[in-house]
Amino acid sequence: MRFFDNDSIGIDLGTANVRIYVKGKGIVLNEPAVVAVNKSTGEVLAIGEEAHDMLGRAPGNIAVVRPLLGGVISSYHDTERMLSLFLRRVIGRRLFTKPNVMVCVPSGVTDVERRALIEVTEEAGARRASLIEEPIAAAIGAGLDIAAPLGSMVIDIGGGTTDVAVISLGGMVVHQSIKIAGDKLDEAIMRHMKKKHNILIGERTAGDIKVNVGSAFPREEQVVIEIAGRNVVTGLPKTMRLNSNETIEAFEEPLSKMLEAIHSVLERTPPELASDVAENGICLTGGGALLYGLDKLISVKTGLPCYVADDAMSCVAIGTGKSADTMAYHLDANIYE
Repeated sequence: MRFFDNDSIGIDLGTANVRIYVKGKGIVLNEPAVVAVNKSTGEVLAIGEEAHDMLGRAPGNIAVVRPLLGGVISSYHDTERMLSLFLRRVIGRRLFTKPNVMVCVPSGVTDVERRALIEVTEEAGARRASLIEEPIAAAIGAGLDIAAPLGSMVIDIGGGTTDVAVISLGGMVVHQSIKIAGDKLDEAIMRHMKKKHNILIGERTAGDIKVNVGSAFPREEQVVIEIAGRNVVTGLPKTMRLNSNETIEAFEEPLSKMLEAIHSVLERTPPELASDVAENGICLTGGGALLYGLDKLISVKTGLPCYVADDAMSCVAIGTGKSADTMAYHLDANIYE
């Protein structure tokens, strides 16, 4: 189906998922950022949801990879092929015109990484590619008035990076990006299961645990999930029941690093803007914001009100799409023209 009827679209090119936003249509594509490749021939066998289903299940001759890690390109060729397919699904095969595309990036990416993202997007089918930083896009998508002379604090927790920023008058006054996010939480669960229970589990199982029973703060009522893995000692399959309190223990290390970044940004925030943040609270966006009790944990540790944005997972894509339609950006620098 062809959704495209405008000359600009926005892409949330995330480590875990790719989301494409079109004005008047909303998010028209939401697919895992995964590619399955035949190691012998280099042929792409599957992209998106189909490739994601192969994680942990593919034979040795098939490599199932994430071409984006930590919000930046780890495999240029695979990223270009993945983006090209996704863009064709959205805009169809247009012979004479190509869309302008705005892509969001973590606030901490280098100039080289920015240029690589621009080039790969244009090679995938964009007429012109521009960039917007994730905290700005997240704030726009969350409905915050970023142009006002007021301090707004946004924490965007994606798959590969967590971006923390205080925004005022349309720009980031203080910001920090760390590569501690959803993927690191999955890894923490995998380590915990191996260390405490002698069970090896895969990425998909770890993700299911995080989504279904994962907790950053004690729940009023514990929830339990049954999981299956391989016993390290016997080498045989094993099933067990895991409760939500155990995930608090598993997440302790990555969440403490996330809190350090939040404290660092708050310490560098000008007093006037800090008072605005204290009054208006901290806005959480991204898939990681949905981790149970994370808003409560941040509120307890900082002493500031904290809340999860409506449709937190889509905020960055929505903000990027709106920016593509209403703002003009320079190609090489993220400033308003």
